[in-house]
Amino acid sequence: MPRIEFYVLSSATPTDRLRAACQLAMKAWRRGLPVFLRGSDTEQCRALDELLWRFKTESFIPHNLHQDDPQAPVVIGLDDEPSTQQGVLINLNTTISPFVERFSRVIEIVNQQPELLTACRENFRSYRQRGYDPQRVEL
Repeated sequence: MPRIEFYVLSSATPTDRLRAACQLAMKAWRRGLPVFLRGSDTEQCRALDELLWRFKTESFIPHNLHQDDPQAPVVIGLDDEPSTQQGVLINLNTTISPFVERFSRVIEIVNQQPELLTACRENFRSYRQRGYDPQRVEL
């Protein structure tokens, strides 16, 4: 059963949310874990791809879009089935991934946008109803 964590940001800025996702992806990748960044739409996936290229100028985070290389150490996609198991899912979508059981850890990134807060609260309840014990982490 995966460990579920809700990382809560104090800002409402969408860019801060993407930067937090990149930071967490880099941390997990450096620990040797496969990472799946689940975006909310194609535009956000492209923004994540671009941000990962310039996120840290002194280091490179090997990544690719799912349709280009589903085996990359850091994969960016939507509702694509992950090619590896027991990795980290960083969920930026407003819904729970259909493949949540394929991961050892799921991170939901929440900011202070009202509509996102509402969706994430619903996800938190839904995880509990499914038998998970989601945790809240303040950033």
